[in-house]
Amino acid sequence: MSLTRDFTPFDSRDGGSARQSRRIFPKSWGAEYLGDGEVLFRIWAPDLERLRVQIAGRNREMLPAGEGWFTLTTDGIAQGTPYQFVMPDGVAMADPASRAQDGGVDGPSLIIDPASYRWERPDWQGHAWEEAVLYEIHIGTFTEEGTFRAAAERLREIASLGVTMLQVMPVNQFPGARGWGYDGVLPYAPHHAYGEPDDMKAFVDAAHRHGLSVMLDVVYNHFGPRGTLFEPYVPAFFDPDRATPWGPAIDFSQRPVRQFFIENALYWLEEFNLDGLRLDAVDQINDDASQMHVLWELAKRVQREVTGRRRHLVMEDHRNIAHYLERDRCGNALLYEADWNHDIHHAAHVIATGETAGYVGIFANDPVRKLGRGLAEGFIYQGETSPNDEVRGEPSGHLSPIAFINFLQNHDQVGNRAFGERLISLADPQMLRVMTAILILSPQVPLLFMGEDYGETRDFRFFSDYQGELAKAVWDNRINEAANFGGIPESVAKPEDIADPNAVETFERSKLRWNQAREPEGQARRNRLRMLIAKRREHVVPGLRAIPPSSGKMLDTEDGVIAIDWRLANRRLKLRANLSKEERPIPPVSGVVIHVEPAKIAAGETLPGLSMLMAVSPL
Repeated sequence: MSLTRDFTPFDSRDGGSARQSRRIFPKSWGAEYLGDGEVLFRIWAPDLERLRVQIAGRNREMLPAGEGWFTLTTDGIAQGTPYQFVMPDGVAMADPASRAQDGGVDGPSLIIDPASYRWERPDWQGHAWEEAVLYEIHIGTFTEEGTFRAAAERLREIASLGVTMLQVMPVNQFPGARGWGYDGVLPYAPHHAYGEPDDMKAFVDAAHRHGLSVMLDVVYNHFGPRGTLFEPYVPAFFDPDRATPWGPAIDFSQRPVRQFFIENALYWLEEFNLDGLRLDAVDQINDDASQMHVLWELAKRVQREVTGRRRHLVMEDHRNIAHYLERDRCGNALLYEADWNHDIHHAAHVIATGETAGYVGIFANDPVRKLGRGLAEGFIYQGETSPNDEVRGEPSGHLSPIAFINFLQNHDQVGNRAFGERLISLADPQMLRVMTAILILSPQVPLLFMGEDYGETRDFRFFSDYQGELAKAVWDNRINEAANFGGIPESVAKPEDIADPNAVETFERSKLRWNQAREPEGQARRNRLRMLIAKRREHVVPGLRAIPPSSGKMLDTEDGVIAIDWRLANRRLKLRANLSKEERPIPPVSGVVIHVEPAKIAAGETLPGLSMLMAVSPL
């Protein structure tokens, strides 16, 4: 029996207007409000012989529907009614596909009518990928209030910088009141501390009003350390032979399991009118037993079913896999638009800070040349054996530069450090200015971490809201994480030397201080960034569509110098950067110089220490 999308996604009684101002995605899993108090409940539980649903405190028997599915249709149910699924042993738990929770993962789910929200910008088309300038935010710490509604009030400032797309850290329901969101339990429900589903939709609407696209970070490789509440009762959902570093692995060879996650992607894009998704750590998704890998199927379903609007899929893949990033002759992504390029961060971090501990260690030898290769060809490791004897990556030089998202910092690289320091506290100010100019003006897609625009110096730390033994285990693990992200400072000898991630103070101290953006230094930094993004928009973006293969060429230079020529669609872009402290000769530059750093240097045959220039010329 197939239970996949077997009823209309829009209420036909509303006519064509429903498609314009209301958005509904019909899930195979969970509770679906059909209108006039009628609700359809569906759940896949092949390991169970009996299942009930408790609606407003009353248990009702669900009916077996074949192939492990249970179903029940009932009426007379008002929106906001609490419900839970009741296991054979009497334990009641949330709907795995809940749209909203009454207070958290341990409480009941709530009946939600998605059509209740009327979209203000139903005609929003989004930005083309080549226009992307990303800005990563965490809803809980982006504002003092930590809600969708409060975040919406700050979007005008972000849009004024020239940013085109928000990258929102996961908002799915996770344990407790605070956390990063990567330890999710209920992937369909916005976290209750951030607001109701309609509050999230209002946040997306506000972003679109300000000309900002919204991309959501989603986690399809694991559930959090508390796992899904469903795990003891439906072990068929999980792969018994594998585990991820963060929790039980998911068995994507089961068709209903694949449907659960693929529909989750479609649900966020359709029902919440999002512009894209970032798939977290896809290297931990094991689907080798399937004829069609779930990552391939997900991308194709999005392309086929989310139409009439621009929608972008990107991934984080620590393996440096290139084959998901291929383009057609017109420059359109066949599957995924881009990959988070950790190689670029690691090499840049070694250069900027001198740190070589942890993950960045394999970039310690000649990091400037490695950075140059990454800027010219995408990944730095493209199948070579790294210093830790790991063969890593695939050839990537033929790919479009916009198949890579580059950054100098993000939530991981800041928050997993022992003390959560941002790069502004670790790097020479002039080095940071040069690196920022390279980031924004290179043809790859740049990403900024919230607060980076005005020079936030407050730490951003890992925080959570666990209790008991799990809270202690999470705190103990902070030393292990710190070893890989910047190393363990001499002052750290035991977990207690690092802020308790479960303490409310750790969360509160990670919030942005917007008053810093009003200070003269904050305004100057924002003006500088605004200028760089404007130059990118004028001189770089027009050449980023349908770039020919192997567009980047790294030129021979002296140590400490990067020289790259990119052949874009209709122009050449030329970077010369001296990341050493001494004056160095550079390859000759022709064309119009669009930016120099520092501003007073003159383009010539040499560059002073810690400087860069970018030029453009016609083909």
